[in-house]
Amino acid sequence: MIGYVTVGVSNMDKAKAFYSELLADLGAKVLMDMGRIAFIGSTMDAPMLSVCIPYDENDPSPGNGNMIAINPGSKEKVDALYLKAIALGASSEGEPGQRVPDVFYGAYIRDPDGNKIAFYEFG
Repeated sequence: MIGYVTVGVSNMDKAKAFYSELLADLGAKVLMDMGRIAFIGSTMDAPMLSVCIPYDENDPSPGNGNMIAINPGSKEKVDALYLKAIALGASSEGEPGQRVPDVFYGAYIRDPDGNKIAFYEFG
């Protein structure tokens, strides 16, 4: 149902490099680059993440309560993505851990522009 989600960024080259490297192990890469917006994913038929310079050319500003959640497929991959994001310059918003017993395992980061990302596994 979701085609893509978009986050505003201040530097396209930095954002494309951050997300391409972060999500490479999930098969993601820049699939389409149109200058002020680029789409990152595994195929054009699967949900994608896009990064863009805001259309109004004002500074990007993450929304309070907005978050992108990525399910990499296991708790171990949640841990790995969290550590990789931190190594790539993200800041921690919550280390990996069981949030709801036997239901939800998650970790939270903010990308270099302040966008909040969750990595999670149900079960």
